[in-house]
Amino acid sequence: MEIPADQLMCDGVPTDIVNRLVGRVAELEASQLGEDVEAFLALFRPDATWVTGGGRRLVGRDEIEEFTRSVLPGAFAQGSVRYQVELVRLLGPDVAVTGVCQTYYDEHRAETSHGLPTYVWSRVGEEWYIAVGQNTTVLTP
Repeated sequence: MEIPADQLMCDGVPTDIVNRLVGRVAELEASQLGEDVEAFLALFRPDATWVTGGGRRLVGRDEIEEFTRSVLPGAFAQGSVRYQVELVRLLGPDVAVTGVCQTYYDEHRAETSHGLPTYVWSRVGEEWYIAVGQNTTVLTP
């Protein structure tokens, strides 16, 4: 589902920050589709916390790395995922949140499931890194 730029919820957030955070989410998507563990891990602060779609809390990049190395290679061998940023909010000058809509597809491009992850980003220098990620799976009735 493509969200038109004029419908992206980002009231008051400077355009350059919105563009950079949308770009970082695109990097996250690309790292997963490419099953690139190193690129995925490079998006996180060393002290990040990540909650997986299955509800497992991982604290620190070492735990995130161990989990990622066990699940990412091969994860998209028979499917893909699409990330669409729906929300960008500043919580402070160097802290932001993005709300994302995930759509997973099988090898025939049929939708299989959805997620609504939320990422809290912190800026270090000029770059944004995930400080906290909650990867929530949407249950269908």
